[in-house]
Amino acid sequence: MEWINSHIINITVFLPLISSFACLCSPNLKISRLISMGGAIGTFLSALHIWYHFKPNSTELQFSQAYDWISPFGIKYFVGVDGLSLLLIVLTSFLIPLVLISLWHIKASQQKTLLALILSLETGILGALVSFDLVLFYIFWEAMLIPMYFMIGVWGGANRIYATTKFVLYTVFGSLLMLIAAIYLYILHFEEFGFYSTNLIDLYKISSLTGSTQKWLFAAFTLAFAIKIPMWPFHTWLPHAHTEAPTAGSVILAGVLLKMGTYGFLRFAIPLFPIAVDFFAPLIISLGVTGIIYGALTAWMQEDAKKMVAYSSVSHLGFVVVGSIIVIEKQLSAEAMTGAIYQMVNHGISTGALFFLVGIIYERRHSRLLADFGGLAAIMPWFTIMLIVATMGSVGLPGTGGFVGEFLILLGTFQGYPAAAIFASLGVLLGAIYMLTLCRRILFGPITHAKNKELKDLNLREHLYLAPLIILILAMGLFPEFFLNKIRPSINHLAKNYSQYRILISREQNSQKTEQKYISYKTDQEEINAINPNN
Repeated sequence: MEWINSHIINITVFLPLISSFACLCSPNLKISRLISMGGAIGTFLSALHIWYHFKPNSTELQFSQAYDWISPFGIKYFVGVDGLSLLLIVLTSFLIPLVLISLWHIKASQQKTLLALILSLETGILGALVSFDLVLFYIFWEAMLIPMYFMIGVWGGANRIYATTKFVLYTVFGSLLMLIAAIYLYILHFEEFGFYSTNLIDLYKISSLTGSTQKWLFAAFTLAFAIKIPMWPFHTWLPHAHTEAPTAGSVILAGVLLKMGTYGFLRFAIPLFPIAVDFFAPLIISLGVTGIIYGALTAWMQEDAKKMVAYSSVSHLGFVVVGSIIVIEKQLSAEAMTGAIYQMVNHGISTGALFFLVGIIYERRHSRLLADFGGLAAIMPWFTIMLIVATMGSVGLPGTGGFVGEFLILLGTFQGYPAAAIFASLGVLLGAIYMLTLCRRILFGPITHAKNKELKDLNLREHLYLAPLIILILAMGLFPEFFLNKIRPSINHLAKNYSQYRILISREQNSQKTEQKYISYKTDQEEINAINPNN
């Protein structure tokens, strides 16, 4: 067990990549499907191992591994898990097998390549979530672009080239700004401490950043993450990417890829540049609230069901942005931040289910226009039940995970920015309006098109990948403490100490490997007492 715990992160991150190569080398599609599903399920089981053995009531980095990688430049292979990333790791590994099941029936000649791309994308996402070295994170961050580029560009719709080009150009531009800021931090650390390092434990300790420098660096990091989220007004690539992407690509994009922006915001931008956080918080909250209302109103106006769900992501992730940066008396709001992380997971589940459901009716009718439907409740009862539950989770009905996330965000926001909370609450109301409009126009009313009378209800394969999502929407609403218990200590630690934040490494972890001698940091109270506040 000790060996497994020492290597579980490597297994979780690289098993999908190994499986993707095996898929490409397999002699036929049937074997590729089995390999891909085996790799995805194995990754999910290893993520559950991390969840089960993750110590609650601990703010320390767990399952960490640190090795010299490019020693002359101070670059390490440094990975670990804490409460900020735990739920997102499990969510990613949970969604990928469901995506693969949704593709099981397709017998296209390029299907092996698509399966390999999905698995390699999973490695990129998981690698970014566990990286605690800035160079390692950046490599995984950029690696995520390649599979998604081909997924949209090859398997997308008629305007796929425009959509994928816009997606890549936006993301690369933001990433270059983040790279420049990271290089500046790298040089600054050498000037202050006399040695080069790119791992976050060292970079968090930089105390020579002036207020103006922090603002510029924060802006560079935040722009990269804002584009990935995407935060208004940097959202314009998202509807095109979602509309042109295949259903599997939309589920991964909405389910986990967009969360990398909000995760990066919490992991890097906020703790590295606390003075800038105090300065920019009102602006970012304003942009987040604007995104909530704008995304909801735009979604309401759509006639294409997939575009409606795509614009709903702009609105829902606006709540996450707001909850991530509520500063009250030199502390971040732990309630709002907890809600933000919970809403990331809930959005991935409910919106993933909605994209699956829209994809199902598109396969049957080859149309996503709301005007082409109506009355499906009478002929597709199982589809109706699942669409209604996914809708309720999306709008935050009590008893679903969406309610817990949005309630905590609004509660924390109201304590520091009551006007922002009031305006953000309009997004909840508008969300109910446009999502209920979606349900009404698809499910109810007369059957106006003869083709709709011939539609078949969900088959066994579709039940297999939709039922887990529907169950989890309800479980997250009814039993939130089960999900929050293990992540709350890390959130509270960041919220209370963001202006002097440190990643905490236990002495046991320090002594696990001789290769980890460079990690010689003090623990918990010793570490906190040694901090020189930046502000």
